Amino acid sequence: MPIVTIAGLHGVNGRSFTRLYKERLSGYREWKQPAHAEEYVLHGSNIGEDLSIDETSLSNGEVCTVVTNKAAKGRKGALVAMVRGVASDNVIEKLGLLGLSRRRKVKTVTADLSGSMKYIASKAFPSAQQVSDRFHVQQLMSRAIDDMRIELRWDVIKAENERIRTCRQQKLQYRPKIEANGETLRQIMARSKHIMTRDMSKWNDTQRKRAEILFGRYPRLETAYNLSMKLTGIYNERITAPVARLKLARWYDELERFDPVRFKTVIDTFTTHSDTITNYFNYRLTNASAESFNAKIKDLRRQFRGINDTAFFLFRLSALYG
Repeated sequence: MPIVTIAGLHGVNGRSFTRLYKERLSGYREWKQPAHAEEYVLHGSNIGEDLSIDETSLSNGEVCTVVTNKAAKGRKGALVAMVRGVASDNVIEKLGLLGLSRRRKVKTVTADLSGSMKYIASKAFPSAQQVSDRFHVQQLMSRAIDDMRIELRWDVIKAENERIRTCRQQKLQYRPKIEANGETLRQIMARSKHIMTRDMSKWNDTQRKRAEILFGRYPRLETAYNLSMKLTGIYNERITAPVARLKLARWYDELERFDPVRFKTVIDTFTTHSDTITNYFNYRLTNASAESFNAKIKDLRRQFRGINDTAFFLFRLSALYG
């Protein structure tokens, strides 16, 4: 609950109580990091064997690099470091202050597919294996398929607009074709976004009927969907990294034969991040804990009703998770 709200409940001036809390009650003045808090905050004792690195936004578009300890599961001890910005050299320099002996204890670092994060992890934690987050990999495939759906949807809209224009010219009433499920093709295209990201076993009856019509009309979209689900299936298998590498290579070849232009970003990503993608099957680690921690930062920011005092905000964050 925000401090201002607590003050209001007790009939105390909110601003005065906030100032009192910061200066006298919170312990902020005894904190050892306020001088550099706006640039970086470090909690070296929180380093564990398995870390996550990610970026988050504090306020006004200001981005910070956050390192968290998976073992803390988003609770006290989760925050290892927060560094202003994502400039590799600066972040590496600040993480270097944690000490080499501590940093060498790290066995894995999970990150998204950012080249910057990959470089930071390799320099700051030299003994650690890097793991590319599976959900970011799958998300790339999902976005490529959704782009395909959106492009087809625009084609449907253009064709419908042309038919409406023709009917007007001929002074006829336009009647859209109703498909077997009671929807127009335009409606089906607009309502199929979530179908493309879910396994067919999780479709409800409405989605199943919609998919039958959609894939019947656009078989290439069905092929793309099946390739996406095949990737998810590989990730869900309990297999070793060498077996996974072989299966992913076969999947990669299928995708390249299907449409190397539309899925170029996905193909390039697998080429660039092959080793760190395959490392997932050695450790079964994702960046979900980092995403969860980002949500906690956003929630605390909401409680603060924005961030007017960055150093004090990071003090509160450290008190909760440092």
